[in-house]
Amino acid sequence: EVQLQASGGGLVQPGESLTLSCTASGLTFDEYAIGWFRQAPGKEREGVAGINRDDGSKYGSTFYADSVKGRFTISRDSAKTTVFLQMNNLEPEDSAIYYCAAHRAAIPRTHSSFYDYWGQGTLVTVSS
Repeated sequence: EVQLQASGGGLVQPGESLTLSCTASGLTFDEYAIGWFRQAPGKEREGVAGINRDDGSKYGSTFYADSVKGRFTISRDSAKTTVFLQMNNLEPEDSAIYYCAAHRAAIPRTHSSFYDYWGQGTLVTVSS
């Protein structure tokens, strides 16, 4: 059974940082591109960041939503079958449920429809 376990959410003040983790099991982790998505109340799910599968190439591929570029960084640790989303300088507009998802392909896609497996989500609230 494939499982993606997202964790690390919480309540922080504007300007603070959080690191989300997505730990995968039940799949060959290195064969999957991983994406982070978020959904705020009343809004559509949007792609936040994604990272290519770990195929040993020195050329990586990532994507970031324009709203998070320069503030968020996605990385992966194959030994831990985990993808991280480092979120700095958080803003109230970043408040949402964050989901990680796995797509069996080399390059991460920005649209959720491409992804095969989803985690349960972790809540991020940015408020003073």
